[in-house]
Amino acid sequence: MKIAGVVVWYNPSLEDKKNIESYLSSLQKLYIIDNSEKENSYIANDKIKYICNKENKGIAYALNKGAELALSDGFSWLLTMDQDTKLKNEKLLKLIEYTKEASEDIGIICPWLITKLHIDKPNQKIDYPIDTMTSVNLLNLKVYKLVGPFMDDLFIDGVDMEYCLRLRKYKYKIMRINTIEVEHNLGNIVYKKFFHKNMLCMNHSYVRYYYRVRNYHYIYDMYKDLEPEYCNSIIKFRAMLWCAFFYEKDSLKKVRAMWDGYKDYKKGIMGKYRR
Repeated sequence: MKIAGVVVWYNPSLEDKKNIESYLSSLQKLYIIDNSEKENSYIANDKIKYICNKENKGIAYALNKGAELALSDGFSWLLTMDQDTKLKNEKLLKLIEYTKEASEDIGIICPWLITKLHIDKPNQKIDYPIDTMTSVNLLNLKVYKLVGPFMDDLFIDGVDMEYCLRLRKYKYKIMRINTIEVEHNLGNIVYKKFFHKNMLCMNHSYVRYYYRVRNYHYIYDMYKDLEPEYCNSIIKFRAMLWCAFFYEKDSLKKVRAMWDGYKDYKKGIMGKYRR
């Protein structure tokens, strides 16, 4: 089975660059799509194709570029990776084994991601969740061609959600292998007590809060009839608002960015946040 990979860079650290060495040997090709303003050095290897966009064109654009290259090079599956994620070769090889037995309605194969989120792992060896994060996914490129590319207008947040819901809309599934566990960094997230409740503080930049509010409302409009409970849950921003205001730095800037996101959603504005 020929497997390619794509990793999206944005001002990567030295450690981020080294992460590709943890999984490169199990791939036939790795596309590095760099959204940084200037080119970054990378390890010299015949397997690697490096493309620098010279600007941040967003996660969706970069993933689509990797998928297009993989399709043109004749690959069937594409591993999508975040720059700060490591993946041991033995775990990737186990994940790849499932591509051989995957039915035609599988759009993504993924592992169980270990994060700081308080989420219980299912007891089943394999389950079929509504969504999964972009990193450490094996993307079925045949299905990708049928359902269409990642939604470029979202730019960053919600790109993975929207694609997963679109898979579901077209009767495709996400196959999660819970016996394969991979640590995944979600940034500086913490839980804070707020009136006897545990509140999740994301500690994202104000720009990320803008995208979360704007894009999640777009996703709600697109898929509320398909998955009403899920879509209702993603636009409940009260907890995020309180945490950003009371517990995080640059609180007023973040609250204003959320308001900008909602206003732009109401105006139908998409793409890159330019304020």
